[in-house]
Amino acid sequence: MGGGIAARRLAASDIIAMAKFPLVLLVLKSHNSQPMNHNPDDLIMLFNDLFRESFRTILVRGSDEPEYLPASEPDGLARVVFAHGFFASALHEIAHWCIAGEHRRTLHDYGYWYCPDGRSLEQQQAFEQVEVKPQAVEWLFSLAAGSRFHISVDNLAGSGAANEQGFRQNVRLQASQYLAHGLPSRAQQFFDTLKSFYGTADRVQHHWNQDRRRLAPMATEHDQSRITEPL
Repeated sequence: MGGGIAARRLAASDIIAMAKFPLVLLVLKSHNSQPMNHNPDDLIMLFNDLFRESFRTILVRGSDEPEYLPASEPDGLARVVFAHGFFASALHEIAHWCIAGEHRRTLHDYGYWYCPDGRSLEQQQAFEQVEVKPQAVEWLFSLAAGSRFHISVDNLAGSGAANEQGFRQNVRLQASQYLAHGLPSRAQQFFDTLKSFYGTADRVQHHWNQDRRRLAPMATEHDQSRITEPL
């Protein structure tokens, strides 16, 4: 998703819409930047097959900054732009799109105003609050694609994480709830499509059990009185 420069390019109509539907938290959407041994063209194909006609939205490669560009005309296409051709960035941007509401999808970058890497403690706390759901969705997408996921606090130039352990646990809990009870509709569609395409349906649960201990181990991993997760 775009940074400060992209955000300043908002159209006047979007600025008016943002005033009517303000977002209290000012954050930067993270994206993983490590290339994977997966072809992002496959994600483009799968996403566009699913959503080009039904939601008039396509996934496209970008350069430095990922961003979301709503359709500029009634019959146009919205574009989910991921960075540098990175597989993980594509999964992250798709995750954000899959949980964005109808109004948000009419706004550049879903109507959010982003703060770049180097955030203050207060800005980082806001980031960690709103990144839980998209990173949880991205985690499950990664499991379905058989790719490696990394939880990211994305503030290398700032003071680091506000509460990294708490953020990891929150992402784990949200991913666990999605896995047990289902993802939002569009996210579930893409998750199921990834499992079918990569042939991972019978391995997702096993890899989830490994991943949750690798990325966000609980202090009392087996204390089910504190957490309800699929085993």
